[in-house]
Amino acid sequence: MNYPKGIKKGFDNKNITYKNRGMTLEGDLNLTNQYYIDNDIAYIYKKPTPIKVVKAEYNKEGYRVIKEAYYSEPSTTDYNGIYKGCYIDFEAKETKNKSYFPLANIHAHQIKHIRNIEKEKGICFLIIRFTSFDMTYLLRASDFLNFIDNNKRSTIPFSYFEEHGYLIKEKFIKRVDYLEIVDKIWRLS
Repeated sequence: MNYPKGIKKGFDNKNITYKNRGMTLEGDLNLTNQYYIDNDIAYIYKKPTPIKVVKAEYNKEGYRVIKEAYYSEPSTTDYNGIYKGCYIDFEAKETKNKSYFPLANIHAHQIKHIRNIEKEKGICFLIIRFTSFDMTYLLRASDFLNFIDNNKRSTIPFSYFEEHGYLIKEKFIKRVDYLEIVDKIWRLS
């Protein structure tokens, strides 16, 4: 781009950051879960990613700062907790894609974990937000596993979410009120 006085400015790919991708859905879920906790409805928490600290130092304020760390083990899904005496476990993802959800976003160890929760009769699902449409779907683990077991595709088409998923209507305080759908599917009310 040419500016007055001959100053040339261009688009610099080096300044693009991807560190907060997916935080919109995560933020909405955290607010919703806090509402559930504050109102004694459910106790569902974001699971921390397990890390092993290799090197830490103290800064000027006396706080310990991690300088080097690595993931100590693969994480499972994003959230888990208890609701009406039932164990709940789910993965949350966002995609900008308008026609499909890439299965590469769910790792093999997460699929194994989802299978284990399903086998033990826990309540397990995925929450997928299609940011281009601003639509969020709950997809039961059984429907997710059925798709990956019976298809060779590397993506789940948007139409599959429309047919098998449950649209979560965005609300003001309970931004992503997924428990409303959990009650309907698993008949917990």
